[in-house]
Amino acid sequence: MNKNSFFTFLVFVAISACAWLVVKLSEEYTTQAQFRLCLKDVPADKWLVSPEQTVNLVMTTNGFHTLRYKMMREQKRKVELPLGKMDYRFESGTTYSFSHLYVTESVGEMLDINASDLAMNDSRVYFTMEPLMSKVVPVTLRSDIRTQRQYEVYGIPVLDPSTVTVYGSEAIIDTLKTVTTQLLSKVNANSGFTETVALDFLDGQIQSAVQTVSATVQVEKYTETDIRVPLMQPDSLHVRFFPDSVTVKCHVSLKDYPGLMPDMFRIEVDEEQLKTLQPLLNVSLTASPSYVQVLNITPEKVEYLIVQ
Repeated sequence: MNKNSFFTFLVFVAISACAWLVVKLSEEYTTQAQFRLCLKDVPADKWLVSPEQTVNLVMTTNGFHTLRYKMMREQKRKVELPLGKMDYRFESGTTYSFSHLYVTESVGEMLDINASDLAMNDSRVYFTMEPLMSKVVPVTLRSDIRTQRQYEVYGIPVLDPSTVTVYGSEAIIDTLKTVTTQLLSKVNANSGFTETVALDFLDGQIQSAVQTVSATVQVEKYTETDIRVPLMQPDSLHVRFFPDSVTVKCHVSLKDYPGLMPDMFRIEVDEEQLKTLQPLLNVSLTASPSYVQVLNITPEKVEYLIVQ
């Protein structure tokens, strides 16, 4: 046999094999198919005892689709069904069920075959869903907000909603004090902003109908200023102080600066030192506006003269 004849022979063998394969794959086969069924979108006040279960189907279709199923990796044989889009019904106790048609339709779409080519032994799929404990807790913002020079976060960020109802096992809910958000990051902020932040549900240990909150953060420009504040007279004695006022250096936003007045601060001396006639009296800040950051007080001690 010469080379040309041998090559021709191989071509005919290949064509015959392909034709045979096409014929075989065009035939109808009945195959047992197994998929992992995963239920999602569980109502916030309930939890699934077993969110995954195995379902067995009988698939009757041509060899092409059968081969496609056989070649699927194990992790790909997964059917996800959202309970929120299904007409499931209560059976008894904590048992619920839904029609097997949801499964056959989903598998049919996955394999590109008709749902009628798939059959299940049971007409309904059963699952167990138990109620959860609930609790209303405040939301705590986790943040890493970095501002431009001379700018700072002003006040406390406002969260909407500031509280949420969460659901979980009794052991978790009893000890839960707050729900934190995912980390809110910002770089070079120089103005206020509002962002949506997802809640942290402790890797699924708790759940809520509320998935995100809106965080409003104020950012203002700040400056340093000196306020001259007179010393308060003690209640028991009339005293002259030297000096009679101190300088309070503070950090304040530009929007609050115009309204900053000395009478918003209270500087007092140590009366115990006064009673024991110490030569110098310590001074301390006992009141100041909440929006002001006091950096220091000068001087920290004063002389005095008791006036009879």
